[in-house]
Amino acid sequence: WYAYAVLTTYLAPHYFPDDASKDLNAWAVFAVGFFMRPIGGWLMGVYGDRKGRKAGLTLSVTLMCLGSLMIALTPGYQTIGSWATLSLIVARLIQGLSLGGEYGASATYLSEMAGKKHRGFFSSFQYVTLISGQLSALVVLMVLQAAMSEADLRQWGWRIPFALGGVLAVIVFWLRRRLAETESFANRDTTQRTGAAALFLEHPREALTVMLLTAGGTLAFYAYTIYPIVFLKKTAGFSDAAATQINAAALFVFMAIQPLAGALSDRIGRKPLMVGFGVMGVTFSYPIFVALEGVQSGIAAFALMVSALVIVTGYTAINAVVKAELFPAHIRTLGVALPYALANAIFGGTAPFVAQKFKDSGWERGFYWYVTAMIAVSLVTYLKMRDTAKHSKILED
Repeated sequence: WYAYAVLTTYLAPHYFPDDASKDLNAWAVFAVGFFMRPIGGWLMGVYGDRKGRKAGLTLSVTLMCLGSLMIALTPGYQTIGSWATLSLIVARLIQGLSLGGEYGASATYLSEMAGKKHRGFFSSFQYVTLISGQLSALVVLMVLQAAMSEADLRQWGWRIPFALGGVLAVIVFWLRRRLAETESFANRDTTQRTGAAALFLEHPREALTVMLLTAGGTLAFYAYTIYPIVFLKKTAGFSDAAATQINAAALFVFMAIQPLAGALSDRIGRKPLMVGFGVMGVTFSYPIFVALEGVQSGIAAFALMVSALVIVTGYTAINAVVKAELFPAHIRTLGVALPYALANAIFGGTAPFVAQKFKDSGWERGFYWYVTAMIAVSLVTYLKMRDTAKHSKILED
């Protein structure tokens, strides 16, 4: 999905009729993939709790490979008409299914493999890899922008990142086949029920907590990382290349500070970081977006983006371990994956679409207030929940 997010304006004319709504339609399809994530979180969460974390990780990357290659190889709307649009939707549904399971499996695996004293640090690498995926897509785009003419890039060059993603997925599949299984999975209580019914009937408080703490965090993450590249081009007036470079530089800083925040949570707890994100997100999201509207220099745009990303790091660096520490081993993958996927589908995947709708309606700043309000909802959750570092249900050290 990283390539899709940064290449939306390039691929939209190839999958939709050439009219004013093509960009909005492309973002709508982006959101559609997120609505498949709860199904992926449910199916592969159960699979990961029954067959192992390793098995879930292997299956998810296989599906991602298929979705990426479909986008890379499908002919455009001018060639096969609405079949191109349908193929794009199917590819995004497959990617959504994959990512719905990927999050729970990877968050659980990293949290269970790490020792108690360094669990925040090691689990933060989930977002390091996630951000590096976004960064890689941006770097590939910058290379293509430098090496190809704008006409060639818009005609066929945009397909290259999707093809590369498919090839890399094959390599990751090979690596994941060789992972060791976690001790927590081996020690799980096999007499306990798993499945969605067991999750929401036997662990309703924990499941609701995951959804509420995710709502503001995931919306802020997508608002700060995905939307700005479009925002800088269409609102602030930067060129495609300049907006891509600014976003890539900011994402590199964002990636580098994740382990630092994770390690800090091992020392002072998870709760202070999440509360810090909530307070600063409510206070500064609106001013940062307003400042970006009138920014003139690349350095100023970079500084504003980094400021926003430092704020959301209080959520991104530790959200995986916080969710994993809420659930017992027999239902941990599902407990992390399904409630997160539901919140991510509602608030995260729709963020670019909602932002575009606000812009099209003539009230772009309404989106800034929307982000602020949802962070406030999550802040209430952070304040009321216990610190999972001190009350973890991951029993192995």
